[in-house]
Amino acid sequence: MIKQGYILSRSTISIGNQSYVELWVATEEGAVCLHSDPQYPSCFIAASEKAKLTTLASQNNLDIRYSDDDFRTLEQTPVITVKTANESTMHQLRGLAKDHGITLFEADIRLADRFLMERFIYGALEFFCPSNIEHSHKGIPNTIKQAKVRAGHYTPSLTSISLDIECDEHENLYSIAIASSQCNQVIVVRDPAHPARYITDNLPFQIEEVHSESALLTKTMGTINAIDPDIIMGWNIKQFDMAVLFRRAQKAKLTFTIGRNNSALSIRQWEGQTWVDLPGRAVIDGIEALKTMTYHFDSFSLDNVSRQLLGKQKLIQSEDKLAEIKRLYKEDPIALAKYNHEDCVLVNNIASQTKYIDFLILRGTLTGLDIGRPGGSVAAFLNVYLPKLHRKGYVSGVRPENGGLASPGGYVMTSQPGLYDDVLVLDYKSLYPSIIRTFKIDPLGLAEGLKHPETAIPGFKGAMFSKESHFLPAIIDNLWKQRDEAKKAKDAPRSQAIKILMNSFYGVLGSGGCPFYDPRLASSITLRGHEIMQTTAKWIEELGYVVIYGDTDSTFVHIEGNTDLGTPQQTGEALAKEINQRWREKLKKEMNITCFLEIEFETHFSKFFMPTIRGSVLGSKKRYAGIKVNSSSKEIVFKGLENVRSDWTELAKQFQYELYSRVFNDEPVIGYIKTLIQQVREGKMDEHLVYSKRLRKPLSEYVKAMPPHVKAAKHADNLNKQQGLPLRYQNNTSVSYVITLAGPQTLEHVSAQYDYQHYIDKQIRPIADSILPLINLSFDNITADQLPLFS
Repeated sequence: MIKQGYILSRSTISIGNQSYVELWVATEEGAVCLHSDPQYPSCFIAASEKAKLTTLASQNNLDIRYSDDDFRTLEQTPVITVKTANESTMHQLRGLAKDHGITLFEADIRLADRFLMERFIYGALEFFCPSNIEHSHKGIPNTIKQAKVRAGHYTPSLTSISLDIECDEHENLYSIAIASSQCNQVIVVRDPAHPARYITDNLPFQIEEVHSESALLTKTMGTINAIDPDIIMGWNIKQFDMAVLFRRAQKAKLTFTIGRNNSALSIRQWEGQTWVDLPGRAVIDGIEALKTMTYHFDSFSLDNVSRQLLGKQKLIQSEDKLAEIKRLYKEDPIALAKYNHEDCVLVNNIASQTKYIDFLILRGTLTGLDIGRPGGSVAAFLNVYLPKLHRKGYVSGVRPENGGLASPGGYVMTSQPGLYDDVLVLDYKSLYPSIIRTFKIDPLGLAEGLKHPETAIPGFKGAMFSKESHFLPAIIDNLWKQRDEAKKAKDAPRSQAIKILMNSFYGVLGSGGCPFYDPRLASSITLRGHEIMQTTAKWIEELGYVVIYGDTDSTFVHIEGNTDLGTPQQTGEALAKEINQRWREKLKKEMNITCFLEIEFETHFSKFFMPTIRGSVLGSKKRYAGIKVNSSSKEIVFKGLENVRSDWTELAKQFQYELYSRVFNDEPVIGYIKTLIQQVREGKMDEHLVYSKRLRKPLSEYVKAMPPHVKAAKHADNLNKQQGLPLRYQNNTSVSYVITLAGPQTLEHVSAQYDYQHYIDKQIRPIADSILPLINLSFDNITADQLPLFS
């Protein structure tokens, strides 16, 4: 019978001297393991280098086979298919070819990935389930050998747990919490100092006590396997929780079997990253998931994200969380268990609020990426594009070793600074995907266009694109239609997944990590964008309006006093309609192509402020603020200013919001500024004077440059060392500090008076100086009669 499933994990396994693809898939009846027929890793080599590779393989006793399948590179070089008996041989072949300067094409594509992509399997699949096979207790076979699979359409309902560990700085485990709809449990290693049983009445979870770390790990394995989840998630779970559990299990001489069919957790670390392999289950890190969904936070700490999304915080709020965790383990283990469990609950609630599991499933359906994989825009592009390219007789290129040359960025116009009434923002809808669709920008299209330039669409840097032979424009067109359907159905996760995928294609083509990298591709997108934005501004000014700024796909138009086209709303819609009509006519006439560019009226700012570059009369870029007018309300919007930047204090953010609000609404500002400065000098704003900045490298590596947060961290850890306390700031961590008369100091080691004049000069004055002159006021004049307390 035919069954449907969704891929949870993929891998290549070796049995004897042969390689097989192993897929774990979720079905309506539970998870099942599929093993393919023997698979033969493949790559391609230029026909002219076949003899050289043959000699090299023979000298090293490597069994390789060739077939001429009439493939060629995008530069029209004929290539021959190379196959090996197994993954090990292919790995050796890659190394030898690299050492001897032989180029192998597509040799870095993993066997399991190629197996799926060449069958156009993206997430969902169908497989043949024999009726005469032994079934598991859930009614489906544990493993199907020689599985026959094909693309399917199936949306799974996956089960999940969240997991969190607590330990000391030496990775000695205290407890492990698991939270799901099926189980809420904290397993605790009993401290000998607490011989009596814990009082656990009225807790929303069960506490199980064990007497050793080995027993803790064993109990955790049993609990996870009994629940049998499809997904294990957590916060920084790959880099921290899973890595620690793997190392502690190794130390205890245990195999940490938390995968399906008693398979073991496997951890690989490379270039500072941790890779987790767990057959039969997906491991999802909440931080990675939200970043993939393009969420932005000042800090991705669980405490901060929970505050922002849920209005909740972690149960431990101490500045030195590790010290507090160690104290609770010794003095109040129930409180530590509550903290441990609550972290799991917060992760579950964030997953529910953001629907990131739904998003990752949909992304997998669109691209074939595993749901536990972060990022992966290049891999997604290859999954979607490469099989189509093969069917046209082409193979991909190779990734440039030096990362390639940078392509021009998006268009940014020098702004006209000032304080304005009535500014409209006209926005091109998905500009770069629209350019790809309109001008047929595509790797295959470039190869075919250069062969037949007389009928091709000109690009930039010598590019020519075929009007007929291409894939990417059609791929985007299909995604565009799916996104419109998702919007109509109010399916936010699907709409967001499609938007991110479409917008990633430009970055992929300009990325040195992509085998399709070609400066002509990315430049033909961005430089076309420059041309479109400049032409749009010229057309708008021809109609009698002033363009004060342009940024990538947005044009800012000052319309104050010009009512020729009606209200601001009517003016914006009329301008958009006129520009769209002009583009359709221009491209039809000059290139005989259909225009997919579409500009929309996006925003009306009743008040709009564009600052100058600090210390200059020139207009800034990507920085502005204004009152955005909605159908029934108004809101102040900040872009790129102190109010939305994480490296400014809360004092600066609050001051900027209040000052701009007063200026925009023609309210008095002098009294407000004087009162605030007085409050700062009197110490009434101390809680808002904290800076927070992350160390980007180990503290010991800061030698020449000593920014304030580094000075504060060094000062703190010197004191910690003197007092016999743990060193908190040696590695990548966030430093919260204030500026005192003795210099920068962390919050837990403040020993001097705050330098209030610093905050007035560095946090208040720059914001005031940016906007006060536009209403004929001066910060110096306002504060002239306010002397410091200590002068």
